[in-house]
Amino acid sequence: MMKKQLIMEKALELFAMQGFEATSVQQITEQCGISKGAFYLSFKSKDELILSLIDHFMMQITSELDCIVRDTEKTNEVLYKFYYGNFSSFYKYSDFAKTFIKEQTHSFNEEFILKIHYYDSELEKIILSMIERIYGENLPAKLDIMYSIKGFMNTYSHLFLFSQVPFDLHQLAKSLVEKTDLLAKHAAVPFLTEELYQNIKHPVTEEEQKEKILEIIDQKIEGLKDDSIVQESFILLKKHLKEPTFGPAIVKGLLENIRHNSHCKWITYLLQSYLKM
Repeated sequence: MMKKQLIMEKALELFAMQGFEATSVQQITEQCGISKGAFYLSFKSKDELILSLIDHFMMQITSELDCIVRDTEKTNEVLYKFYYGNFSSFYKYSDFAKTFIKEQTHSFNEEFILKIHYYDSELEKIILSMIERIYGENLPAKLDIMYSIKGFMNTYSHLFLFSQVPFDLHQLAKSLVEKTDLLAKHAAVPFLTEELYQNIKHPVTEEEQKEKILEIIDQKIEGLKDDSIVQESFILLKKHLKEPTFGPAIVKGLLENIRHNSHCKWITYLLQSYLKM
């Protein structure tokens, strides 16, 4: 196991038992059986470790939900699979989810807040694309429906994470599909307009998004030398990002080359979102 991964796993165990604030770097290094020096070679501070954990889990959940929305062929199954996939992910990452929910009310630095806004914005994009696919692009209350779906996800995640009673995720997903359908079909008084929505968002500029994608691509090119097809696809996608030269069919083919690699789900999602593919 890589040292960085070991630190993250052992730290998560301690955070789940004690919380972020009560857990020290010393306790983490003792749990890992490493020196403090070894810890600081991987992370500059405990805050950076926490942010890395948030990145890891939010990337996994966001990219998994995006794959569900994109890959589900039958439109009438998308919403159910979305809800089921979301709650399954919360069960899968329940230790971190519980710790994060309990600790997020504490004071965090600006970088933490910006990171949460970023992943929240990405989730909203996925939900809006799903709503438009299911109910049509001209649904008057689509922004209100999007926030309703987020509310369902948040409320029911809290409910089953902190309850000792076992939940039937299949029944939960079916129930929320019914509620969402009712709202979408009968909501007659929308509150959120596009103008209001844009004013309350915290958008990342297109140039900032491209820089982030190029940085991750460089990491993938270096780290995936054992997969020549994926590596070459990243090299060509990087070239296309810097100076668009390929047609949509070629770009889709390059994305298809990388999307099935388990280490490339997040960067695939970012590229698809940025390139509007």
